[in-house]
Amino acid sequence: MAQYGVNTPVGVIEGNTVQSGVSWGAIFAGAAGAAALSLVLLLLGTGLGMSSISPWTSQGASAAAIGIATILWLSFTQIAASGMGGYLAGRLRTKWAGVHTDEVYFRDTAHGFLAWAVATLLTAALLGSAVASILGAGAQAGATVAGGAATAAAGAAGGAGAAAAQSGRETGSDPTAYFIDSLFRRDSGSPASVTGDATTASSPSAAPVTPAAPAMAPERSASASNAEVSRIFLNGIRTGALPPDDAKYVGQVVAQRTGLSQQDAEKRVNDTYAKAQATLKNAEAKAKDAADAARKASAYASLWLVVSMLIGAFVASFAATYGGRRRDL
Repeated sequence: MAQYGVNTPVGVIEGNTVQSGVSWGAIFAGAAGAAALSLVLLLLGTGLGMSSISPWTSQGASAAAIGIATILWLSFTQIAASGMGGYLAGRLRTKWAGVHTDEVYFRDTAHGFLAWAVATLLTAALLGSAVASILGAGAQAGATVAGGAATAAAGAAGGAGAAAAQSGRETGSDPTAYFIDSLFRRDSGSPASVTGDATTASSPSAAPVTPAAPAMAPERSASASNAEVSRIFLNGIRTGALPPDDAKYVGQVVAQRTGLSQQDAEKRVNDTYAKAQATLKNAEAKAKDAADAARKASAYASLWLVVSMLIGAFVASFAATYGGRRRDL
């Protein structure tokens, strides 16, 4: 035992050097309390958030409001849970007799920080999949949108088969189906023409028109020509322009099935191709914008989560010093 003399620093009382300066029981107790409160507050925040979301357009809270509310709620959760955990760690630790005041303050701060760290690890272990799902939702959505755009571009580059094109029109997944159908619309008052289903006259009393060339087989030939025109359009969209030979050929098909003149048919082909190209490019631009917005939202969410966790660490350390002072009274 050291002897105190005139050279002993004022206010320093030597304590037991064998006793550990860490009260793990108090730390784990504070961490358990903080983790439990975090879970309760997260579930409450999820319920409140889901109640403010509506599946209908222009209904419920906006995306910006939900984002701000989420940031504020995460910060409140960290402050409340970390504060309670730090206070428990400081209040439940053993009393250090004969330890300098500054050392007690440091130990209490360390206890609060350790309680916050253990609570964070427990929360990450128990809710790791949920947290990853929340943080990765935006990135996954963006990747899905971007992947869909890339798939569409690859399909345009490679071209679709006749069966695939027909299936796409039936399911509504072919982006050019509407424009292909509009190519073969007959204008009112156009001369008689052979359609994919039957021979149509300009008036009910007119005699059936016998075409100069053999008529296409019903339905199958119409489907095949639609698929062929779809491949031609997709190839033109891939290269950036519809070749003149392709435009002339498609014009012949359109003229045969609609009764238009070759010049009018080619004009319709070029106009329809321009509309299809503009629509697909607009859809691709929207997909890229959505993916970029989702990426930014995920990045901002991660940054604000880090900020809220740092706030929680500070609050836990401060609360532990307050609890420690209350313990030593």
